[in-house]
Amino acid sequence: MFKLPLAALGLAALATAAQAHGDVAPQPVNTDALPEVGEEWLTENPYRGQEAEVWQAAIDIGGSGYNQNCARCHGLGGVSGGLAPDLRYLEAEEMGDEWFVERFRTGYTQNGITKMPAFGELLGQKAAWAIRTYLETRPDDGALDEATVRLLEIRDELTTLASGGGGDAAALRAELSKIAEGVETGSGAPVADSAPYRAASLIGGAQPDFAGAAEVLTVGLSAAH
Repeated sequence: MFKLPLAALGLAALATAAQAHGDVAPQPVNTDALPEVGEEWLTENPYRGQEAEVWQAAIDIGGSGYNQNCARCHGLGGVSGGLAPDLRYLEAEEMGDEWFVERFRTGYTQNGITKMPAFGELLGQKAAWAIRTYLETRPDDGALDEATVRLLEIRDELTTLASGGGGDAAALRAELSKIAEGVETGSGAPVADSAPYRAASLIGGAQPDFAGAAEVLTVGLSAAH
C-alpha cells in the first residue's frame, strides 16, 4: 500500500518517530464546510474524485488539521525527515485508505507507551478523510524541477500584471494548467494540489488575483527546494 520510498523506511519507524506525540493534545479541526459522511467509518476516501469545490475544501481543511496534529512527527507538508513514515507515499486507493483510517482511529501504542494518540473520537471521520485528501495530493519530490525555470518566469509576468503592466493572462493560465497536469503525486492520486494548480485557479474567473498567484508560485517553489 506504500510506494517504494516509504517501504524503504519501514513501518517500524513509526514507533520511534511518533514518541513525542503522546504528550501533545490533539487540536480540533473545523470540518463544517465538508459534506457529511455518516456515522459508520468508511474504508475509502469519500472526498477523492469529488467536484472541485469539495475536493479543494477537503485539502484546505486537511492541510490545517495535518499541520496542527501530525506535522511534528510526519513533517511539514507531509515531507518526513526520515524517522516517521512519509505519508505522501501511502497509495491513493482503498488499501491505503484502510491502513490510514485504522491508524487514525486507534493510534499506536508500544510497550504501554502511546507513540501516536487515537484521533478517531477526538477529531472525527470528516477530519480524517480531509487529512487523507491533503496528504494524497502532495506533489512527489522533484515534481516541479523541470518546470522551475519557466514557473519563475511566469511568476515575474504575474507580478507585472498585478502592478498594472501588460501580459496575456489567459495564455499564462493555460500554461500553468498544462504544467499542473504533469505534476505527479507521491501517492499516485491523479491530481496534485501543486503551486501551478493553485496559481492557475487564482487567475481564473472574473476577478483574477495575479499577486496571489505570484506569491503561491514563490512559496511553492521555495518549499519544493
